[in-house]
Amino acid sequence: MRRTGIVLAIAALVAVFSPAAAQAVTGWTTVGSDNARPLDEGQGLATIERPSGTTYRYTGITTVPVDLSSQGWKHVGDPGSAQGWYVEPYQRDDRGEKLFRVESPDGKWANYKHALESWEANNNSFAAVTPDARWMVAGEWGTMDRLLVHPMPGVAHTNPSANLPYSSAIRLDKPVRDIQGCDFVTATRLLCASDDPEGSLFGTTKPLLQVDLSGALSGSDVTGRVTSLGQLPLKSTCSGNFETEGIDVAADGTLRVVVLSPSWCVAFDSKTWRFRKA
Repeated sequence: MRRTGIVLAIAALVAVFSPAAAQAVTGWTTVGSDNARPLDEGQGLATIERPSGTTYRYTGITTVPVDLSSQGWKHVGDPGSAQGWYVEPYQRDDRGEKLFRVESPDGKWANYKHALESWEANNNSFAAVTPDARWMVAGEWGTMDRLLVHPMPGVAHTNPSANLPYSSAIRLDKPVRDIQGCDFVTATRLLCASDDPEGSLFGTTKPLLQVDLSGALSGSDVTGRVTSLGQLPLKSTCSGNFETEGIDVAADGTLRVVVLSPSWCVAFDSKTWRFRKA
């Protein structure tokens, strides 16, 4: 009986720590995971492809520049990148502007501010850049039936002193809840990480969502058909509430999603899960 107990204990540990044991999502195979540090990798991630090479960029509580934090932008969301451009979304605690911090392909930074529309939530959870880098999609927190579209700052909107305008919306055919990050797979398909704690919308908590657009973004509203691909991996030595964070689809097809562990385990076994198309 003692030997049986040891075998069962080992099996339980394997189930927790083995990437192969992670719950699969439809159409994607789990290929591994990396430790995600909660302070500087806990909000999001992006792959920046430039002629000089590939850079992996993360955001977290401690990556907020001091000058921005001192001005009230204390939260950074999931960043996005395309064509060598990189953008980080920031929000304030008040009903002030949103801010998008943009790095051009030559490494120069500029800050673009967006004055909230009267109906717009102040949350600025993510920025997703279209493959041609002409448009940027941003997201609000809560239960929403839309994603917001702006001209890409630095590319289609080039004056940092002028308000970055709202352009159009992706009108979703189903409501989504607590979207933490989205990234373009193609010009007409996004993958989005939902931190939905309830599971009533798609039959599971923390789903990976696929949004298929009725057409490429061009400045007019488009429809987005939402499909759940299943629950993202929730693996930790602690039990409790996981937090799904940012998402990235690299040029080589690798999908990565940050999932923070519950309780004190957030400090040591939070993960960036890696997937490949099945």
